[in-house]
Amino acid sequence: MEPEAIANGAPSPTPAATPTPSPASRLNDHVSESLKLEYQLMKVPFEHLKKSMRSSHRLVEKEMNAVVSSVAEAAEKDMSKEEAVQHLTSLVSRLQRLKRKLDESNKCEQTEVQRSKARLDHLEMLHSGGKEVQSKWNSIRVDRILIDYMLRLHYYDTASKLAEASGIQDLVDIDIFLDAKKVIQCLRNKDCSEALAWCAENKSKLKKSKSKFEFKLRVQEFIELVRGEHMMDAIAYARKYLASWGSTNMKEVQQAMATLAFKSNTECAGYKLLFDSKQWDDLIDQFKQEFCKMYGMTTESLLHIHLQAGLSALKTPFCFEEGCTKEDPLSQESFRQLAAPLPFSKHIHSKLVCYITKEVMDEHNPPQVLPNGYVYSTKALEEMAKLNNGNITCPRTGFVCNFSELSKAYIS
Repeated sequence: MEPEAIANGAPSPTPAATPTPSPASRLNDHVSESLKLEYQLMKVPFEHLKKSMRSSHRLVEKEMNAVVSSVAEAAEKDMSKEEAVQHLTSLVSRLQRLKRKLDESNKCEQTEVQRSKARLDHLEMLHSGGKEVQSKWNSIRVDRILIDYMLRLHYYDTASKLAEASGIQDLVDIDIFLDAKKVIQCLRNKDCSEALAWCAENKSKLKKSKSKFEFKLRVQEFIELVRGEHMMDAIAYARKYLASWGSTNMKEVQQAMATLAFKSNTECAGYKLLFDSKQWDDLIDQFKQEFCKMYGMTTESLLHIHLQAGLSALKTPFCFEEGCTKEDPLSQESFRQLAAPLPFSKHIHSKLVCYITKEVMDEHNPPQVLPNGYVYSTKALEEMAKLNNGNITCPRTGFVCNFSELSKAYIS
């Protein structure tokens, strides 16, 4: 058959056959896909290190400017010898305090550098190791995911014990969550002081992200003054802290100021909401979101993300019917709730035919997955194992493994 001609009269090339990926390339693809989920692992210590360095820089600038200004003022004054000595002594003491603070900051920075190096080594292990090393890496990953989940649910002691037992203290962020714990506990006690201190400490970052968290805290403190019927104090507070937010949040400021005309037990819907105690829960939720954004963490726990990734492939309308088998994870209510926001997996009605025997693979002859990713029927692989002392040879790639290394695949 003559090749088809294209616009310039030249024959179209014969399409090349797609090469079958080798087990090594499949493994590298798996490693690359795994690393895409490890952004948070490196981002958190990096952001913590940046924060510590910025704080040190601001501290040095502040103290050195104060010392230089003090020396310049002293030079212009006519001091006695005793006054000059006393003045210089106070400056030396101030510089010594600065040195102690910088030493503490340096230790903190060294800790973050060490933590970053440990995490880089951990990721490198996935690239350089064999099957046993990767199995160990996956086991550590499960521990990290569980620790992340427990920290988000405030099980700090349990998370610390698991990290210590697994020897992965440098691979988890317990200290970061302990810092957040102080703010959350204060907000639960209806106290904004720790949260406002956190906002002041991270003011530049929050401003860059156009966060309204500090504004919400200020409004809540104003509402609490109104609730306690300290009207004059509330007005003074609004002048000091809310007026500056008027250019960007005028509607919210006006609504908050209107509460001065109402009691905390008002039935007016728009203002009843501002006096609702659930506002404190909303502040906690907003803090968690800002906190996660600050350190580049996911707002959802890693456990939920991984579970939803798997459930998205399993979710079908049949999973929610009475005839759903107990082997299906979505037969359990907890998994159904987790999968609720996920779309149904796209399935077409087809038959799986074994490459070796050409027989249909179903519940009576289930498919088995080789470590290299290829799938064959149980019947074919059992016959092959009997003839080769339990060994299986992939007919398409030549990959050799033991029958015990196979994984059963489930058809939904």
